[in-house]
Amino acid sequence: MSTITSAAPAENAASGVSLYRAIWRWHFFAGLLVVPFLLNLAITGSLYLFKNEINESVFAYRYDVVASGQPLAPEKLTEIATAAVPGSAVTSYKDPATPERSAIVTVSGNGGSTLVFIDPYSGKILDTVGSTEEFNYVVKRIHSLALFGGFPNKLIEIAGGFAMVLVVTGIYLWWPRRQTGGVVTVRGTPARRVFWRDLHAVTGAFAGILIFFLAITGMPWSGYWGSNVQAWLGSHGLGYPTQLWDDVPKSEKVTQDILPVVGWSVEQAPVPLSDLPAARSNKPIGLNRAVEIAKAAGLTPGFDLAMPSGEAGVYSAAIYPDDLAKERTIHIDQYSGKPLVDISYGQYPIFGKAIEWGINVHQGREFGRANQFLMLATCLAIVLSCVTGVVMWWKRRPSGRVGVPPMPPRRSVYIGLWTIAAVYALAFPLTGLAILLMIAVDQAIIRTIPPLRRVFA
Repeated sequence: MSTITSAAPAENAASGVSLYRAIWRWHFFAGLLVVPFLLNLAITGSLYLFKNEINESVFAYRYDVVASGQPLAPEKLTEIATAAVPGSAVTSYKDPATPERSAIVTVSGNGGSTLVFIDPYSGKILDTVGSTEEFNYVVKRIHSLALFGGFPNKLIEIAGGFAMVLVVTGIYLWWPRRQTGGVVTVRGTPARRVFWRDLHAVTGAFAGILIFFLAITGMPWSGYWGSNVQAWLGSHGLGYPTQLWDDVPKSEKVTQDILPVVGWSVEQAPVPLSDLPAARSNKPIGLNRAVEIAKAAGLTPGFDLAMPSGEAGVYSAAIYPDDLAKERTIHIDQYSGKPLVDISYGQYPIFGKAIEWGINVHQGREFGRANQFLMLATCLAIVLSCVTGVVMWWKRRPSGRVGVPPMPPRRSVYIGLWTIAAVYALAFPLTGLAILLMIAVDQAIIRTIPPLRRVFA
């Protein structure tokens, strides 16, 4: 009896040490791989949170105007825009958000797509900039790494998934185990490694939930997971109400193909077609009338309106404001002026609403300045976690070696981790596969090749 009693605590202790070391090793590898990506996400995300403030200060010369008299008609503004970019055609018109804002006309030609900023009162050209060169657009593309191609964009998706793993494993490693510091306080001074360890742990513990939130709400934009979830929700009527399209002919285009800004839930919604038989007895209503219809339908100022694409195309108007309740997309028959599809946030099914709300909070738009600064604080916490993690590792690592946390005494603990990784791979395939690959390399290559085992020790 005494032998069994004394062996049980030792066995439990060995199991606890094995699990702790395995998760520590996992946390280390995940952090080492994604630190550069997380820094990029945090820095560019911080900038994008204040895109409106950047436009109103740095680029005020092309956004701000003095209200004086009656503004020019939209069609007149588009004529001015096409004259400023010879050989171009209008693709969309942005209604001024306030009387003190410029109108923005997007034109396309051989040189690509161009934004033309116009004083709606005088018709003066305030600026022209390529659509893909606009500052906030570039920041957003760097944020997702889409600026550098499809593969880097997939890496950001993997990094977002790893961020969730880092939060969960980090909280496990932080969880109090009879230590007197490093839970809510920071010990030592910057000269000591324990200072950086505690600062890393306490920052992650307090900001972990928000970091996890940013990671999960950023996934809808990802190239693989986001597009597949979007397609699945759409095909099951959970992302947007597909029944609204039942009685109208649909084109091959989707809403995000034609509008500069559109809600996530309706990005893949098909664009309807105008009634061609009715076209024989009606002339196109024109941009002026389409803008009037959009305003009469209740779209708030600042909406984008895309021009019809071809003879059967429609006018498509959309507004994606800070107030989600006012989010709206309307497709208007270019001949009759009849709204063919009119969809608002209130009509989204529960999953569509939840994802849109998460995206709005992620972008700092849902509850004013508090939202912006809360997300900014989270981004700064990510930067601090990355910096403290790297400094802590650098101070801890043995000279000439990577300094990977030691292997767990019991390798059987990896059976559980493999199972967790396999389940995670079902939810987030790219990240899950990367985790499985990470564990496989650790177990089948680093552990079995002596030179690598020494370097990574």
